Amino acid sequence: MSGPGVRGLFARFTGVLVGSSFGTVFVLVNAHAPLPAGVGAGLRALAVACLAATVVLGVLAARTAPPATAPGRAMFGRGYLAVVAAEALLLFGGFPVLRALGAPPAANVAWVAVVVGLHFVALAAVWRQPSVLVPGVGLTALGAAGFALLATPAAAWTPAVSGVLSGAVLLACGLYVVARERRAADAA
Repeated sequence: MSGPGVRGLFARFTGVLVGSSFGTVFVLVNAHAPLPAGVGAGLRALAVACLAATVVLGVLAARTAPPATAPGRAMFGRGYLAVVAAEALLLFGGFPVLRALGAPPAANVAWVAVVVGLHFVALAAVWRQPSVLVPGVGLTALGAAGFALLATPAAAWTPAVSGVLSGAVLLACGLYVVARERRAADAA
């Protein structure tokens, strides 16, 4: 396998599992009205199934990957911690600002999507992995779209756009990474 080896795979899988878990939470929390009840329930079940598939494929890929040939760089070092600290400050500092501005509660979903998206953009630079820009740009755009919806008669769709679709992006990215790693491990 020309990939990162076991150490890098475990580091990547940890990040994928965290992202996929948060993606699942995005869907579970936000798949409600104005979506029809059956659609919301179906999306929740699909999110949980995607998370389970991510875990299974990740474990299988990790079990079949060849030994690492070179030490991997720390993915969760100082740069990562700085990004996560900034993310927490922006998230929890932004909620009272939105409240003070009189924004509806749905604005919080859009805010979370923007901040989590920007956190991925920053991590792409810290980790020197341009592929991390995919969820970063996706979530940032979906968060911005949610804010735009708040100024329209379609404001009730903000949780679906900024929450459910953001969750779908995180889950799809996680599934893609573990499926790719599984194929690479099988080919080795």
